[in-house]
Amino acid sequence: MSYETIDLKIRDGIARLTLNRPEAANSLDLVLARDLMHAAIECDETPAVRAVVLAGAGRMFCAGGDLKTFNTKGAALPQYIKELTTYLHAAVSRLARMDAPVIAAVHGSAAGAGMSLACAADIVLAGEGARFTMAYTRAGLSPDGSATYFLSRIVGLRRALELTLTSRVLTAAEALELGIVTEVVPDEQLPQAADDLATAFAIGPTAAFGAAKRLLHAGWTGTLETQMELETRAIADIARGGDAHEGIAAFVEKRLPRFTGR
Repeated sequence: MSYETIDLKIRDGIARLTLNRPEAANSLDLVLARDLMHAAIECDETPAVRAVVLAGAGRMFCAGGDLKTFNTKGAALPQYIKELTTYLHAAVSRLARMDAPVIAAVHGSAAGAGMSLACAADIVLAGEGARFTMAYTRAGLSPDGSATYFLSRIVGLRRALELTLTSRVLTAAEALELGIVTEVVPDEQLPQAADDLATAFAIGPTAAFGAAKRLLHAGWTGTLETQMELETRAIADIARGGDAHEGIAAFVEKRLPRFTGR
């Protein structure tokens, strides 16, 4: 599938999904949101994809919503935003629920919906010069893109309220300390660091990764007994696949496993 505002390359088990509106700081308009949804679905529906790297072209990761476009909509702005967030939220859902681990490689600024996308990723690598801000209230808006789901789970409700209400800008080091970022690397090493991690994931037990992701997300809403039942069912389902048998045999035989993603 071809995209107007997304660059998607799939090779060696890795989908490199790049937001590609550098002239607009990769800000989200209707076209980018729709392209992102379709690209996320393509990644989810392509068995060869066993890791995803989400990045931005140009000088920054994503500046959030395209406020210049918003400003032209007048009374139609609520309808425009409802359509845009329908696409954006479908993309986030596909990325969060897919088996393949999703790595956000953040450089420059991750603001508004850009920070939401980073928070929704499984792993976040940031260049030393990266900056993170919720930004929404600065423009008189409330958050979208899953931020109110993921951010409070990452940093706690009190800190999430502070970051959302003040739109304070975090350095990469501050975001690391709060748990928003997984690792900070020198800016020039960010693409290679993301690629190395994706390569490691791409030879891993993909179905087990997906089950683990879904269990960890579900763990915030149910009771202890409900969660343990979900764990039982998930690990039993995974045990039907070849990767579980290969992983167990490799452990017993003291060798590296050769996972196929099934």
